[in-house]
Amino acid sequence: MSGCIIFIQKDLHIDQVQQEVLVGCLSFISLLGSLAAGRTSDAIGRKRTIGLAAAIFQAGAAVMALAPSFAALMAGRLLAGVGIGFGLMVAPVYISEISPAALRGSLASLPEIFISFGILLGYVSNLAFAGLPDHVNWRVMLAAGILPSISVAYVLTVIPESPRWLVIQGRTGEARAVLLTVTDTEGEAQERLAEIEESARVTSAGKAVWREIMRPSPVIRRMLIAGLGVQFFQQATGIDALVYYSPTIFRDAGIATEGHLLAATVAVGLSKTIFIVIAILLVDHVGRKPLLLISTVGITACLAVLAATLSLLARGALPGGAAVALAIVTVCGFVAFFSVGIGPINMVLSSEIYPLRLRAQAVGLGLAVNRLTSGAVAMSFLSICNAASVAGAFTAFAAVSALSVAFVHWFVPETSGKTLEEIELLFGEAGGSRGVVELGDGEHLVHGRCEPDGRR
Repeated sequence: MSGCIIFIQKDLHIDQVQQEVLVGCLSFISLLGSLAAGRTSDAIGRKRTIGLAAAIFQAGAAVMALAPSFAALMAGRLLAGVGIGFGLMVAPVYISEISPAALRGSLASLPEIFISFGILLGYVSNLAFAGLPDHVNWRVMLAAGILPSISVAYVLTVIPESPRWLVIQGRTGEARAVLLTVTDTEGEAQERLAEIEESARVTSAGKAVWREIMRPSPVIRRMLIAGLGVQFFQQATGIDALVYYSPTIFRDAGIATEGHLLAATVAVGLSKTIFIVIAILLVDHVGRKPLLLISTVGITACLAVLAATLSLLARGALPGGAAVALAIVTVCGFVAFFSVGIGPINMVLSSEIYPLRLRAQAVGLGLAVNRLTSGAVAMSFLSICNAASVAGAFTAFAAVSALSVAFVHWFVPETSGKTLEEIELLFGEAGGSRGVVELGDGEHLVHGRCEPDGRR
């Protein structure tokens, strides 16, 4: 959309408010999809919900590509947003529930790398189709988004259903068969099945899931603070402002031609994709929390330098060439630090810290917070820039990013290498009053559950 919007303005003659609404509404409507996806995936299964997400998105993309007016374009954008909301919630939940503990971080990061790869392809399509007539080019750019999602039809014939969902449905035999295909030995599969069954037997003392989330125990409250907080800070630091409005930012830094603007956004997309790959390679070896700290500190530094660069340029204290170079470097640095940490890890963490009975709804709630924050950033960015300058907007983002460093340090535990059931112990025993415990304490609690001969 960042490249399309340049040509949509020319073809449909939309004003700045319409531009902000068109860009930002996707995030707001996707939060409704995320909330609906929790109950839907519990009712029809994770696998079928993935297919539903792809179908809704394809319909929305088709409507946008054929839209004769701003109203029709908005309708397609809203439909696509619902599909995106479903997909953002169900994909990481499915992956975390089917993955072994040793690989869960890397595999649960895959949605983020493909999101980044999709953004990169979007930037490339902006550049590739920009030469077409203004009433055609943006339609081709949007229609190109339909093609990758068609592959989901084939994928659904290959992938199994989540074993945890099958256990909830009482289909233990099918769950065992799935686990045998994703574990090394029959003994490992049986052990994982026993852990899942034990977790599934834990009830909320007759309370409905949403009621338990709204009135959480101390343990669940700590989980929600960690999960919802990371979801909030991922977007509050301004990533969507950079993704959607990077041409605006680079134009403010001194890049004038449309070709150069779109080429600079391709560099941003490359940085985002490359560092997501690095994150996948590191997340299960370095750990979640160290990468989150590196990420948030780096984001804060890049935002501060970008704000200072634009402020000095506006006052004529920095040469134009230096300002362009610094803007490109800091924006690429921002997305690099984002992609190596809080970008993918927010969903890794969110999909693994909650108990099975709450997971789908809690992840959906986290994504609602994420999408609401994203929409607020996207729909207000241009207005904030007009009121306080682009430099002022990024100064505010830098301040929020500094708060995210403190949040990660105090409220986010390390979860790598633990089964989903063992992660619950990192937040203290159910009903207990302890704060977030460290990984070593979790190991001690797990061993404390063992029989004298070492068996659980």
